[in-house]
Amino acid sequence: MRAVVYDEVGVRPRIAEVLVPLCPPGGAVVRVEATGVCRSDWHAWRGHDPVPLPIIPGHEFAGVVSAVGAEVTRFAEGDRVTAPFVNGCGTCEWCLRGDAQVCPDQTQPGFTRDGSFAEYVVVTAADTNLVRLPDTVPFDAAAALGCRFATAFRAITAHAHVRAGDEVAVFGCGGVGLSAIMIASALGARVAAVDVSDAALARASDLGATHAIRSGTDAATLERAVIDATGGGAQVSIDALGSAGTAASAVRSLRRRGVHVQVGLMLGDNASAQLPWDRVIAWELTVAGSHGMSARDYPAMLELIADGRLDPSMLIGSTTDLDGAIDALVAMDRPQPASAGIVIARP
Repeated sequence: MRAVVYDEVGVRPRIAEVLVPLCPPGGAVVRVEATGVCRSDWHAWRGHDPVPLPIIPGHEFAGVVSAVGAEVTRFAEGDRVTAPFVNGCGTCEWCLRGDAQVCPDQTQPGFTRDGSFAEYVVVTAADTNLVRLPDTVPFDAAAALGCRFATAFRAITAHAHVRAGDEVAVFGCGGVGLSAIMIASALGARVAAVDVSDAALARASDLGATHAIRSGTDAATLERAVIDATGGGAQVSIDALGSAGTAASAVRSLRRRGVHVQVGLMLGDNASAQLPWDRVIAWELTVAGSHGMSARDYPAMLELIADGRLDPSMLIGSTTDLDGAIDALVAMDRPQPASAGIVIARP
């Protein structure tokens, strides 16, 4: 099969002919119909998130089951499917509770093993990790769900429990931030979008943000702007960027008893960033991390997509092939315009 491969960190990936992966006894092989190009792929390629080399990148995908292992009971050849970017082991206490996204023995296509920038990809523990797609959900839209959209959905629904009328502040209007804005707005929340880019803020407004706040000023001024826009502080804040500054400002922008959800990856020095814990304690704030979403939680999201309340295809900027996926990955070395949207590759 054709696949995108890189052998060294930061060296431009190449198209290679490789063997179609073997099907594990409890897993499945999926023929990839669409795969998203995500900034997490770029982080791995740039060495910010160590991966075994050589590797095929890619973790957001949708396609058709081409083979299932002998131990698989819930899926069959020909099923239209997608999968979370975290594949749980299927047997630990967390997987059995439906929390495969925190499985201690998880694998991740494109990070711990070969991913979806290829004609075929393996899904391990298929009965735990595969998600059956409704016929009404196109492959391109389903591929846009795998990392950014699903992570934002769980952050908004499972961690923050956003309801109609809530005030939500989203810091960072990239792929996951725009997804969070769309989802919170669809649930009836009022959303204040925060970003350094006017174009990103305009896109956030198109997707339902009620306030657009330009960052780049000092933290205190930014936080006051968010507090004023949300009528005294947000009930929910989302850091969709992942930095010490945005995380701290997001927490300080909350009202009492508010909830902060950290979605943006905290890499490098940011991994040990401080938060205003005096405020967290005195105001009884909740701070939660959000790491993807298990297959168990997909049906609620797919139901909102099927009935038209959510439309992840609005986040797609362009479609391409595997060669174009390489170009899109390398282009992330430079800031990308908000209008670019998610790049979907069709192998």
